[in-house]
Amino acid sequence: MQIINLIDWILSILTTLFCALFLFSSIREKERRATFLAFTCLAGNAGLWGFFILFKQVKWVSFFNLAVLIAVALFVLVAVIKYFPPMKERDLSGIQKYDERDIMFARNSLQYHPQLAEKYYAAHPEKRPIDEKIQGKPELGEPGHRFYDAYFSPLFEAAFTYLERTRDDSRGAVSPGKKEIDIRKMSDVIRAVGCSYGAVDVGITPLKPFHTYSHYGRRPENWGEEMDIRHKFAIVIVVAMEVGMMKYAPALPVILETSRQYVESAKIAHIITDYIRGFGYDARAHTDGNYQVLCVPLAVSAGLGALGRMGIFMHPVHGSCVRLSVVTTELELLPTPANKHTASIAAFCAGCKKCADNCPSQSIANGEEPVSRGFRHWSIHQEKCFSYWKTIGTDCGFCIRVCPYTKPDTLVHRLVRFYISRNPFNQRLALFLDDLFYGRRFPTPKNF
Repeated sequence: MQIINLIDWILSILTTLFCALFLFSSIREKERRATFLAFTCLAGNAGLWGFFILFKQVKWVSFFNLAVLIAVALFVLVAVIKYFPPMKERDLSGIQKYDERDIMFARNSLQYHPQLAEKYYAAHPEKRPIDEKIQGKPELGEPGHRFYDAYFSPLFEAAFTYLERTRDDSRGAVSPGKKEIDIRKMSDVIRAVGCSYGAVDVGITPLKPFHTYSHYGRRPENWGEEMDIRHKFAIVIVVAMEVGMMKYAPALPVILETSRQYVESAKIAHIITDYIRGFGYDARAHTDGNYQVLCVPLAVSAGLGALGRMGIFMHPVHGSCVRLSVVTTELELLPTPANKHTASIAAFCAGCKKCADNCPSQSIANGEEPVSRGFRHWSIHQEKCFSYWKTIGTDCGFCIRVCPYTKPDTLVHRLVRFYISRNPFNQRLALFLDDLFYGRRFPTPKNF
């Protein structure tokens, strides 16, 4: 009886501390529903253990107490088991390189280049009707959108104008004569430099053919030309977006934050690029609107995380609430090992479906991974997605907002992320609780 009493006291303290921590986090995050339920849990938890401690002499109470302790022991035992069934490997043998001319940004700009439009739609006549419908909508930042603001909308345009000016900096003069370097030391320094300038993660991976676009498609001066990238390695830079800004999705703060982080990631990429050139090795920065590579596959290959259901990169700590930039180089570097939580992220994404259920444009697959470009992988219906962007005047981000991983990097959320990294049962329970405390369905704001 004394042992049970001691266990009761220990568990009451631990569970009360966790409930109090969750309540404090919910208040700071301004999550009303979670705050109310956390307070209810805190009160209920204190009442339960107080009841056991005060009335332990009552026979039926002691039996109930013992049953609860056994349940807690089983819960802890299951929680620490590390097991995920092997996931079906993606067959990349028939993968087709992505043509930059096919992305919506490139197709949207064809309205300003009639000759290129005729060439493209001659090869893809089925895309002309939907593209012309999308092209007829106001461009992002122009008046006429749901979330247009005369003072703040020009701000993200200014950020993208700045990025446009950095295009010439993506390539530059290389110092004469290659210096001998220690590959491990150089790789460690590059990662440290990236983090010191604001990256939350930096990874390195060998560059493979499917990591690059097949043809240029964003600029009229080289539209349709084949890309010839001879660099050996890629450095992937991850920056985190502010969760508080993304909670306003799909309203204006989202594109203000994404554009801000595209600038931050570009800054880091250009610094690393110039740093490598100083050692006599060629390097190129790949930043928003100026890519030769596919950032998400590179981030996955670099072991930094997984491909999410919403077709974007999922980081183990910050989830989909990140932006990426890349540096490619001829310099040989040491690849980073895969993050130990990558498999658990992929498994969680496969079963969650919250982004698909809440997508305003229904662009996200709700079933199995779709097949495109010759292999099975998560991808979105880009025409529906981009059309919605041009309807509201922002880059939406609603899928990022509702993602259970889009939580601040606090102690309570670190504990939850560790919990769901163990096994599928933990993930299903955590998803149920996420739906309970934060909601399953989220309304989109009509204005901001």
